[in-house]
Amino acid sequence: MVLGANITHKQAQEDKRMAIQVEGNWKKGFAFDVHTLSSTYLGPDDNGHDQWDNTRSEMGELVYQLKYRRDQSALQKIIELLDGKMKGIAKFDYIVPIPPTDTSRQFQPVTEIALALGKAYDVDVLVDLLRKNSGGRQIKNVSDIEERQQLLREALSIKSEHQIAGCDILLVDDLYRSGATLNVATDLLYRAEAGKVCVLTMTKTRSNR
Repeated sequence: MVLGANITHKQAQEDKRMAIQVEGNWKKGFAFDVHTLSSTYLGPDDNGHDQWDNTRSEMGELVYQLKYRRDQSALQKIIELLDGKMKGIAKFDYIVPIPPTDTSRQFQPVTEIALALGKAYDVDVLVDLLRKNSGGRQIKNVSDIEERQQLLREALSIKSEHQIAGCDILLVDDLYRSGATLNVATDLLYRAEAGKVCVLTMTKTRSNR
């Protein structure tokens, strides 16, 4: 996969075998792999919660271990996987992580991935360029696309202290589902006169819901 560079037809064909293209208002967007390869419903547990037997992709398992087990060793393995297939990351002026929903957590996996990418490719990371505004309704349980987009526009803002006019930016997230957050974030960056915005997510759900 080639991000932030002009590609030949041959390279485009190779990219299709290596990553999943994701569509949005950005210049180019890719998810490294699907998150879950298969999922089997096991029924409810003793507390009535649904249980699933999930088989994750290699990247999906690493993201899961980093996000929910706080396994720091997974972080380096994620970078190694990306390094083996991603091209053009070093050409960006900045890497920008999607801000976390819960800012009270001390460990933020998307931020850690962005920082590790920045270190590996010698690209500055603007951790606080995008931020979630305090207050407002919870978004994660809203399924209506238009309502979700509106809530996201109200929830996300850009820190004006950073000057990004004309700069090429790589937006990073752990999981692509519907792309709603990434679309709103991209729109904010373009309104701040960013030169080119591309998207890279570690994984993608098998559906957009």
